[in-house]
Amino acid sequence: MADQPSRVPIPGSERTAPAQAAIGPCDPTEVATVTVYIRGSSDEAAAGQVSRDEYAAAYGAAPDDVAAVRQFAEAHGLSAGTVDLARRSVEVTGRLDSLTTAFGTTLLLYRDPNGAEYRGREGPLSVPAELSGVVTGVFGLDGRPQGRSLFRPRADARSAYMPPQVATAYTFPTELTGSGECIALIELGGGFRQTDLSAYFAQLGVTEPTVVAVPIDGGSNTPGTADGPDGEVMLDIEVSGSIAPGATIVVYFAPNTDQGFIDAVTTAVHDTTHKPSVVSISWGSAESTWTVQAMNQMEEAFTAAAAMGVTVTVAAGDNGSSDGVTDGLQHVDFPASAPHALGCGGTRLEIKGGSIASETVWNDGPGQGAGGGGISDVFPVPAYQDSASIPPSANPGGRVGRGVPDVCGDADPDTGYTIRVDGQTIPIGGTSAVAPLWAGLIALLNQGLGRPVGFLQPFLYTSAGVAALHDVVKGSNGAYSAGPGWDPCTGLGSPNGTGLLDALFRARS
Repeated sequence: MADQPSRVPIPGSERTAPAQAAIGPCDPTEVATVTVYIRGSSDEAAAGQVSRDEYAAAYGAAPDDVAAVRQFAEAHGLSAGTVDLARRSVEVTGRLDSLTTAFGTTLLLYRDPNGAEYRGREGPLSVPAELSGVVTGVFGLDGRPQGRSLFRPRADARSAYMPPQVATAYTFPTELTGSGECIALIELGGGFRQTDLSAYFAQLGVTEPTVVAVPIDGGSNTPGTADGPDGEVMLDIEVSGSIAPGATIVVYFAPNTDQGFIDAVTTAVHDTTHKPSVVSISWGSAESTWTVQAMNQMEEAFTAAAAMGVTVTVAAGDNGSSDGVTDGLQHVDFPASAPHALGCGGTRLEIKGGSIASETVWNDGPGQGAGGGGISDVFPVPAYQDSASIPPSANPGGRVGRGVPDVCGDADPDTGYTIRVDGQTIPIGGTSAVAPLWAGLIALLNQGLGRPVGFLQPFLYTSAGVAALHDVVKGSNGAYSAGPGWDPCTGLGSPNGTGLLDALFRARS
C-alpha cells in the first residue's frame, strides 16, 4: 500500500463540539462551498495609505498559491471557483464526503435552540504538508451561528432620542452630510423595507440616503419581524443614515456563520465598486466562541482596511464584563477586541437643552443589559494603548491584554434611539447603535478633512485625541469601573464631533 501523503493541521482551526447534542450524520452527497483563505504574497508594511488596487497588487494572494489550492481541490474531486486575490480567497465546492476527506474532519448534524439544523465539527482541520503555511483558514464546513446582534428594544423606555438629537448633544459638525462617502454595514440576518426608510427620513426631515443591498454567500435582504434581526438592520441604517445622509449606505447581507461573517467583512473592505471608507459591525460574540483562525482572519481584514484608509467600528457587547458567558469569568466581545477595530462601548446619556446633562456607564442590572468591555484573552496590548495604563484582567492570573472598548456612546435602551422597523416605531438601544453612530461621524470627518481618517486609534490615544472626547467617569459594567482616562467600560470616552474634526485638522495639516 502506498504511503499516504503527510498532513499538517491548519493553525488555530480547532473547534469544540457544539453545545447541543448531535442529531445524526450529515448527508455525504450534500454539496457545499467553503472559503479557503491563503497567505499574502508579501508582508504588510505599507507606509501610509494605499488604494485598493495597490493593496491587491502588493499584498494579495500569489497566483502560485492559488494554483496549489486549485490542484489540491481537484485531487479531492472538488472544484475551485471564484478567486479573489485581494481578499486572498478561493471558493471550493463539492460533496461533503469529499470536503471532509480533503480537510481531515467529520461533520455531524445539530439543531439550534430555535429549531434550525446546522453542520458542526470538533477538532482541527488539516491539509497536505505542501500547503502548510499557504492555507490560513477554511470556513463553511461548520455552520453553527457565530454572531449575536447587539441591539436591545425597550417599549417602555423612559426617553428615546432621534439620532440627530444624539449627534447634536455630541456636537457633530452640522455643515457636513457625509457627501461622497460610503458606509458599509455588516448584517447576518434580517432586512429593510424601503417604505420604512422613506417614512422615517421624511419624519426626521432629513434627506433619504441611498441604500444598497449586497448579497454574500447566499445571504439577502430578507425583512421579517420587528423583534427579529430587522431591528438590527434598521437601527444601523437609520442611525448612520440620519447622521450622514449624504453618504451611500451599502448593506452586506450574509448568513450568520463564521464563513458568512468573515466573507462579508472581507468583501466590504476590498469592494472596488462601492469603496466604503468606513465599515460598521453590530454583531459579535465572546472571544471564547471563536476559533483562532477565524479571529486571525478577521483581524487580517481589519489590518488591510487600515492600510487602505478604511475605519472599522464595532459594537463592544451588551452583556457587561461577562459578555453573557456563564463560566464565572470575564470576557470581551469579538470582533470588537481585534486591535484594528474601533471598539464602541455603551453609556446612558441624558440630554437637556440639546446638550449632555449627564453620561454614565450603561448598566441596567443583571439580565437587563450593560455595556461590554474588559481585557482580551487573545490579543496583546497594541502599541497605541501603551500609554493608556491598561489594568490587569479581573480573571485569575491578571492578564494584561488589548483593552476594550476604545470609545463609547449612548447605548442604554432606556435613553435609546427612536427607530422605525417593519411599520412600527420603537425605542432601541445597545452598543449596536454606537458602532453606526461613530460610523456616521467618521463619514462626516472624512468629508470635512477631504481624506479618510482611516485607522483612528493611534490618534485617539494621543493627548490631542483624548481632549476631543468626553471622559465618562461614573458607573461600572460588572467587574470593571469607569474612571478618569481610559477604562474597560467606556474606553477613552464619547465623541465631541466638532472638537475631533478640529483636532484632526491640526494634526494632519
